[in-house]
Amino acid sequence: PPPPPPPPPPPPPLDNLRRQRQMCIRYRYIFNDWLYRALIFLVISCPCALVISIPLGYFGGIGAASKNGILFKGSNYLDAFTKVNTVVMDKTGTLTKGIFQVEKIKSESMNEQDFLNLVASVEKNSTHPIAKAIVEASDQNSNVDISEVHEIPGHGLQAKYNDQQILVGNARLLEKNEITYPEEINSIVESIVVVGLNGKYEGYITVSDQIKEDAKSAIEGLNEQNITPVMLSGDKQSIVSKVANVLNIKQAFGGLLPQDKVSKVKEIKKDPNKVVAFIGDGINDAPVLAMSDVGVAMGAMGSDAAIETADVVIQTDHPSKINTAIEISHATKKIVIQNIVLAFGVKLLVLALGAGGIATMWEAVFAD
Repeated sequence: PPPPPPPPPPPPPLDNLRRQRQMCIRYRYIFNDWLYRALIFLVISCPCALVISIPLGYFGGIGAASKNGILFKGSNYLDAFTKVNTVVMDKTGTLTKGIFQVEKIKSESMNEQDFLNLVASVEKNSTHPIAKAIVEASDQNSNVDISEVHEIPGHGLQAKYNDQQILVGNARLLEKNEITYPEEINSIVESIVVVGLNGKYEGYITVSDQIKEDAKSAIEGLNEQNITPVMLSGDKQSIVSKVANVLNIKQAFGGLLPQDKVSKVKEIKKDPNKVVAFIGDGINDAPVLAMSDVGVAMGAMGSDAAIETADVVIQTDHPSKINTAIEISHATKKIVIQNIVLAFGVKLLVLALGAGGIATMWEAVFAD
């Protein structure tokens, strides 16, 4: 016959039941503890501190700049200013006041007033500061028949006067039209407007400009920060060199057309270590403003094209504001870095305390 079934096992002793119950309680306690610590990790690892502090740091920098009359069109340009080590500047309207006064009038066949009125009638169609000075010095009520006026960038104006061609501009304009002029024109230091009438040299008008009061301090500030100032201008080299000597600018180039300024800036940017900021105010400066690393326009007297193209606008037309912009950009970057270091430092500290079971949820929330 088959063997009888084995007897049922005896019930576990009371001590074993208590031991199993204690193990379950211990495991449940460990799970709750680490779940709580994980939630602390989740709270403190939230990126809110960085997401809030970094943009607000740049917003504060842009606000500080606008309070000082400097308009940054974005935080990226504020950051780019911290890397600028070469500042290229236009002369007229940037380092000089751009407020000209007529000094000398010389004509070959006309009296001075008639010659001035004729030139002013052509210059009415230009926005250049020299043109405005000539118009203001002329007889506003004179009636001179001028037609078919068009501007030749970097040279001057061409128009019709009594069915004759009249050219008003720099010496390059006469050279371009193969008109000979006296050699004394090239030796005149002041800004000069040369006139050609009916294919012949007719005369010239000289005007003078003044350096802005804070231009010298602006250049001194750049030199103190080891930033190289460079001056570019369409005026004659003699005028540019004179201004450069007064302001202590080592690199100054005159007689440049708009495309020549672009070429000069390209030449400077060939060095990969140079970050270039260009400061200008005229419509001819728009191409250079667009291609520089940071374009700065003088807003009060600047043309709409220059202001539209620029990344930064100095609303007060003070060249010393460029130093203020650089200082604000460096201060902003310093504060942003402080925010990042502080945020990460506090988070790492509380994470370590939370992993050790020391930090509570309230401390994690407060630290964040």
